[in-house]
Amino acid sequence: MLGDRIRKIRKQKKLTLEALAGTELTKGMLSLIENNKAKPSMESLVYIAERLGVEVTDLLEEVSTQELRETLEKAEALFNQKGETAIDKYKQLLTLIEPYTKRLTQGYESARLLDIYSQSLYREEMPGWEEFCNQAAAMYDKMNLTSKRGKIAIFRSLVYFVKHDYQNSLEILLKERKEIESNHVYIDPMTTVDLDYTEAVLHFAVGDDQAATVTMERAIDFSKKNKIFYRIDDLYRLGAGQAMMRNDKENQKLYLRKLKQYGEFADDSLSILVHDLIVAMTLNSENQEYKKALEIIEDYLADPKDENIVENLYIIEKGKSLYGLGEYREALLHFDKVETPDDTHHPFDLALFYIRDSYKALCYYEVGEMEEGVKAAQLAVENFDGLPNTPFKEFAFDTYKTIKAQN
Repeated sequence: MLGDRIRKIRKQKKLTLEALAGTELTKGMLSLIENNKAKPSMESLVYIAERLGVEVTDLLEEVSTQELRETLEKAEALFNQKGETAIDKYKQLLTLIEPYTKRLTQGYESARLLDIYSQSLYREEMPGWEEFCNQAAAMYDKMNLTSKRGKIAIFRSLVYFVKHDYQNSLEILLKERKEIESNHVYIDPMTTVDLDYTEAVLHFAVGDDQAATVTMERAIDFSKKNKIFYRIDDLYRLGAGQAMMRNDKENQKLYLRKLKQYGEFADDSLSILVHDLIVAMTLNSENQEYKKALEIIEDYLADPKDENIVENLYIIEKGKSLYGLGEYREALLHFDKVETPDDTHHPFDLALFYIRDSYKALCYYEVGEMEEGVKAAQLAVENFDGLPNTPFKEFAFDTYKTIKAQN
């Protein structure tokens, strides 16, 4: 109630009744107001608000803006936690925000809290996240908060992406993007690049190389033109990976060069690691220069950086080098060290992990363990089923036919 809110804010400000009453109110009248036994006039309410340093609406609202700001500050800190400190963070966020959900009706704080609450419900696999997501999106639209609205669009599409329903993921993103472009007069450059990058990723995921390439190159040109160079590293990695998957030597060479230049200029270790990894892959798979590939791989594995997924891919690549050098048992040991991470969802990334089973099959074949070879080859085929055609998928199917024919 109004009196309770006045008392709470007064105590937060560490004011006595006398200090808040000042010269316009008596201590007794203020006490009656705080105990909800008297209602202040609008003139008195304006006076109290000024003395407290808040807006009149903060006193009239059931939840003050200040309280929402403090809650949002706590929520953002929790939401941005990573690693070991992030355990149960979504449960904590639900507990923190839930008491306010019915009163989050306007303003940035309300929209952002609804946004975080929606994502927390989704992460905890609880129902109702869509309703809160819709509320947040509508409020962002009303306030022209395009950046936040764009992130909701990407979040909605990724809900299907992680299910490997790439077509629906793409369709949702395109629909969301159309709505944003219709409702928002101005879209900031970083949001434009985010939407382009995500769209390009999804076009590649469904096998539409032409649309993906156009979108990717548009994003690169836009980022450079606006001198923000935002996501340039992601876009170069995407371009290099896509060129490798499509056996496009010219563009692979182009994007690898750009990726290395960016990595050296920005001191970005991930860009350098991905560049070196693709070079090693090319040496293994196309040039059959296994010793050269192994030198690159061993150089990284001697002092692996904290890029866990990249480290796993380097281990797989070492297994390929060892297979090429005829060290089949050692190769199998390396392939067995790696599992496909639960957070890997793009078909290109999945292909990099799934291919290890084809190489395991070839190793088993070479050491005479045909039954294990067939199992591994079949597993690779099953994993690649439903993914777009790539040289990796073709290799997996050819390997299965070869092993099956020899069994």
